[in-house]
Amino acid sequence: MNALGGFLRARREAITPAEVGLPTGPRRRTPGLRRAELAALAGVSVEYLTRLERGRDRRPSAQVVGALADALRLSSHERVHLHRLVKAGGGVCPAVVEPRPVRPTVLALLDRLEPTAAFVADAQGDLHAWTAGFRWLAAPSGLLDGERPNLARHVFGDARARTTFPEWERVADERAAALRAAADLGDGGAAVLAEELSITVGADFGRRFTAGSVPGGTGVERWRHPEAGELRLAYESLAVPGDEDHRLVAYLPADAATGQALAQALEAHAYAATS
Repeated sequence: MNALGGFLRARREAITPAEVGLPTGPRRRTPGLRRAELAALAGVSVEYLTRLERGRDRRPSAQVVGALADALRLSSHERVHLHRLVKAGGGVCPAVVEPRPVRPTVLALLDRLEPTAAFVADAQGDLHAWTAGFRWLAAPSGLLDGERPNLARHVFGDARARTTFPEWERVADERAAALRAAADLGDGGAAVLAEELSITVGADFGRRFTAGSVPGGTGVERWRHPEAGELRLAYESLAVPGDEDHRLVAYLPADAATGQALAQALEAHAYAATS
C-alpha cells in the first residue's frame, strides 16, 4: 500500500454510511463504507478501487480522483492533500512552459487604456498584467490576492467569486471552456491546472470541463462591486500577436447605468488616491 492508497482507505473507513445517505445495516464488518459502496458512489469498479487502495495503480485520472473525493465528502484541505499525494505518486505531467513576460509595447497599450478595466492573460488564465481600472474592479473579489492570479482557480476555488458574479454558473462555464480549449491545443499548464481543479473542486468543475463547450471570446458579464453596485460589463478578448500566447481582455459598460456608476466610482477612487 502506498500513501495515496492508505489515505483513500483511511477516509473510506472513517465515513459512515449515514453521512452519504446509505442505510446502516446490523451486520457490517467495517465501521465505515464498504469498497463496493464507495465504488458505486464514485462510479468506478470495485476492482479498480481495490488496486488504488493497495497501491497497484499509482496513476489514476484526475476525474476518478475527483469523483472519489466527492464521494468521500472530503474537505477543501483534504482535497489539496489528495492532489499532492497523486502528484507524489509518480503521475506523468504534461510539459509546462515557463510563463513569458508581457512585451513592453503591450504594457504601454495597457497604460493607454486607463481607466478601462483590462488585463493580459495567457492560455491557462494566469493574469500577467492589468490596468489600475481592473485592479479597482477585481481586487475586492480576491482575484488579485495571490502571486499568480488565475481566472479559473479563482472562480472555482474562492467563495467570494459566487458573490462577485451574480451569474456565476455562466462565468464558471466560460472559464472551464477556456481551460479545456487550451488543454486540447497542447498547453501543458492548462492541462495541469485542469487536473488540479478536477481533484480539488471535483464534479462541479469536471462536468463543465468535459462538456466540450467553446469559449466565446466576447459577451457580457455581470459583476457586483462593493462601491459601484451591480455592473453589466461587455468584454472583448483579443489575441496578442507573437509567441507568448497572450490575450488582452477589456471591459466596457454594457449600458448607460453601468457607465454612470463606473464613472462616479472611478472619479471618487481617483480623488481619494490623490487627497
